[in-house]
Amino acid sequence: MSVSVLRALHRDRAPGDPLVLPGPWDAGSARVLEDAGFPALATPSAGVAASLGYADGAVPADEMFAAVARITRAVSVPVSADVEAGYGLPPGELVERLLAAGAVGCNLEDTVDGVLVDAGRQADRLAAVRAAAGDALFVNARVDTYVTGVPEGVDPEAETVRRALLYGAAGAECVYPIMAPPEALPRLAAAVPGPLNALARPDGPSPARLGELGAARVTFGPGLQRRAMAALGTIATGLRTAADA
Repeated sequence: MSVSVLRALHRDRAPGDPLVLPGPWDAGSARVLEDAGFPALATPSAGVAASLGYADGAVPADEMFAAVARITRAVSVPVSADVEAGYGLPPGELVERLLAAGAVGCNLEDTVDGVLVDAGRQADRLAAVRAAAGDALFVNARVDTYVTGVPEGVDPEAETVRRALLYGAAGAECVYPIMAPPEALPRLAAAVPGPLNALARPDGPSPARLGELGAARVTFGPGLQRRAMAALGTIATGLRTAADA
């Protein structure tokens, strides 16, 4: 599926009707989500890591790209891949490997080894990725100010806006202030041109409500994979109980 389809899905979203991109962690879950009618998917790095037996952030690049390739081969809808901070790969190689895996979009975060990257340096990297990709990838720039944290005395919301504007100017087509408080979304959406990605959490607002607050795109991180594993745990406990009866 072409990147133009994914790009078009982000445009002209009505309030309360964000693009909802569930996160498959393997080929089987991707097929289930496609069969449910979702027009595109977005892999979560933490969910894929768990499915491969790794801690979040510990998957070797080769294994992550192979997992993404299995997912893209299994479905006909566009797939965006979370490739964390890019595994230290040069922009050209990162783009080449994403395209070879069949992804038409990517998440790139601005935290490396638990440290928030200088915003200018990250903008330069995003610009290099955009230059290497041309129009072949939809780039979603993750802003980690609410996860990694900001220096003492720095306002997180102001720093989020500053980074989002830099990243958008560098060629990111969507910005993702992950873990931003829901009450901040209207202000962030007003300050940042282009689509805003929000994270849906089990204890937070619904995707529709996040859309009303300003999100044009909603993703779930590893939430769906964790809920699926919890459901499997419940089933396994029931089977074990029945076997012991």
